[in-house]
Amino acid sequence: MKKIFSLLFMTTFLFTSCSDDGEIGPRGPQGPPGEDGAYVVGISYEYDVEFGYNEDRNIYNSFLEFPPTEEPSDAILVYRLETSNSVEAWNLIPKSYFLDEGILQISYNHTDEDVELLIEADFDLSDLSTSFIENQYYRVVVVPSDFEQGSVDTSNMQAVMEALNLKKDEIIKIEQTK
Repeated sequence: MKKIFSLLFMTTFLFTSCSDDGEIGPRGPQGPPGEDGAYVVGISYEYDVEFGYNEDRNIYNSFLEFPPTEEPSDAILVYRLETSNSVEAWNLIPKSYFLDEGILQISYNHTDEDVELLIEADFDLSDLSTSFIENQYYRVVVVPSDFEQGSVDTSNMQAVMEALNLKKDEIIKIEQTK
């Protein structure tokens, strides 16, 4: 048995240790043309939002509509404009605010053609400051499903816009119907 194993080992060693690539043969025929690579195109919409109060549910909400996305699997990111000392800051939502009255959260639900913004809290919202519900600017950024999201900090709207090659003048401003 040992002799057979040794013989098998030596034969295998001989065939695998010697290789001669020989001369390079002629180039093969051209293959069929492939499909062009995906061209990642993002889009951004900006809204001046007025919220409506739903007393039964103690929430504020607003619907933002836009043309259907190319793919239902496209990601929808929503940012809220916060201005402090004339400095604009776009914050990715959902976002929580810790107020004297309690915790307030701004979040959203979406389909491939609309976003529902929600303001919820653990306190009565009927007297909520107008700084949360009137003349609020939101941006919806549609990120194509084939875009490498892991390579971009999605909490930074400017980084997302740059990665999608979106310029400020390409943002589509949509007027809400009231």
